[in-house]
Amino acid sequence: MSDFLSGWKRTHYCAEPTSQNVGQQLVLMGWAATWRNLGALIFIGLRDRTGTMQLVFNESELDRQVFELAETIRTEFVIAVKGVLVRRAPDMVNPDMATGEFELMVTELKILSKAHTPPIYIDDDLDCQEQVRLKYRYLDLRRPRMQHILTLRHEIMQSTRRYFADNGFIELETPILCKSTPEGARDYLVPSRVHPGEFYALPQSPQLFKQLLMMSGFDRYMQIARCFRDEDLRADRQPEFTQIDLEMSFVDEDDVMAVNEGYIRKLLKDTCDVDIELPLRRIPYATAMERYGSDKPDLRFGLELVDISDIVGSCGFSVFSDAIAGGGSVRCINAKGAGNALTRRQIDELTDFVKVYKAKGLAWMNMKPDGMQCSFAKFLTPEQIDAIHLRAGVESGDIVFFVADAKNSVVFASLGALRLELARRLKLIAPGKFELLWVTDFPLLEWDEDENRFTAMHHPFTSPKDEDIQYLDSDPGRVRAKAYDMVLNGNEIGGGSIRIHSMELQERMFETLGFTKEQAWARFGFLMEAFKYGTPPHGGLAYGLDRIVMLIAGTQNIRDVIAFPKVQTAACLMSDAPSSVDSAQLDELHIKLCLE
Repeated sequence: MSDFLSGWKRTHYCAEPTSQNVGQQLVLMGWAATWRNLGALIFIGLRDRTGTMQLVFNESELDRQVFELAETIRTEFVIAVKGVLVRRAPDMVNPDMATGEFELMVTELKILSKAHTPPIYIDDDLDCQEQVRLKYRYLDLRRPRMQHILTLRHEIMQSTRRYFADNGFIELETPILCKSTPEGARDYLVPSRVHPGEFYALPQSPQLFKQLLMMSGFDRYMQIARCFRDEDLRADRQPEFTQIDLEMSFVDEDDVMAVNEGYIRKLLKDTCDVDIELPLRRIPYATAMERYGSDKPDLRFGLELVDISDIVGSCGFSVFSDAIAGGGSVRCINAKGAGNALTRRQIDELTDFVKVYKAKGLAWMNMKPDGMQCSFAKFLTPEQIDAIHLRAGVESGDIVFFVADAKNSVVFASLGALRLELARRLKLIAPGKFELLWVTDFPLLEWDEDENRFTAMHHPFTSPKDEDIQYLDSDPGRVRAKAYDMVLNGNEIGGGSIRIHSMELQERMFETLGFTKEQAWARFGFLMEAFKYGTPPHGGLAYGLDRIVMLIAGTQNIRDVIAFPKVQTAACLMSDAPSSVDSAQLDELHIKLCLE
């Protein structure tokens, strides 16, 4: 034991003492969060990861040396104290503290470590730039809010492990140093010293290895896995992240979804005491896009999309008619009762908002009590206007927004985003509500205009629907996948599929994606070889742990739920990674830098 703590042993964390401990001698250790010197009395708020306990140093009852030592304490000093737990006077009870009715009358004190004045306040009301918080992350993590979130993350991980272990899953680790198989996001590459000129890749997911585990006879696998993707970052993305990864053999879509519905029900009960009804609703991908403009719809509010293409196809408004003639559509959202909630300036702001999603503009119809205001009414007949009102359920006080484009993808993206923005501005989302669903029947493939070829919407190992395999060669865009995403409050928290387990079908899939047979075997030969020796039907799913924690914790920033996150440039402000290395290290790896 350290000399600092010789003869001392912590008896409780700061927030653990209860009325049963009143009158007992306790030993507490932690950080001095607050400090007040009233002359003959010194009050210190002692903080650890459980909470705060008020310490009282009474000059008249203490050894003089102890009191003088207490006078030197400042915030963030690390201290250990012995004392007797007492109740506070009724008028001194602090209802905002879990331990607010108690205090520790200190008899002995040790200063374990002194501290400089910290560059940020250790307080949940901290008001400083995020860059500063991340630079001093070890201080930021002392804040109660951050400690609560990371403790919640721990609880989610433990609940996850218990559930899958109780349901027959075996936790197995897959490699971190892997073969590069680029098809999707960019790999992080690791040079090999013992194989000059060759590289490992950090895993984007354990996908291939968990399929190989199914071929190995481990018919229920799970892992809380670290994954890496060298991609452009967004607010809810990190270059390294954590997946809750699982795979099952001898199953179909219903089997995988049933196991995962049980998991999410247990998780929300364990962490939030929220009960959800099963089975979860299922919405096909095509329906989700038609009704919500998104493959991860938020169902906590209405504002569904309405297709009016057939009504306005022959109208005199060229924006509408040209979009339909070009193969697109005209769709609208009726913001019920919001006609007076949005000013003309705010409507103009929404017009700029949808342009971010490549919409050319935003038409609108505002049903004021004194008459309709409409940006395009002069181009429509009264019958067409009446038909729009009937289709969209328009009443007095409503405001309807319209987007038209020759590409339905633009219509869906812009109205889907507008739907969320309207819900935010109109305060339509009730706090603390959880709306879960499955989105199913995704397209197997999507056309990449930059590469001029089809790419896998999920990944190349997803099985097509049995009835759609016939179109794989003749009409690939028509093929649907045995894929499913779990969506929580408009966020995809998990996605998976039934996998291809036939070498012949997998080779056809690679061919459809533009691979030659030689290229496919060069990249994925170890998987294809395994297909030869008996492959069970299998499928699985992976959750984004960071995103689940973010949603349950109620934060909008994924960096809040990761102990040491990266910023949007994939850099760590605290450790200054990435950084340069010396030439000797590069020479060992046979690497020469070319930065021009």
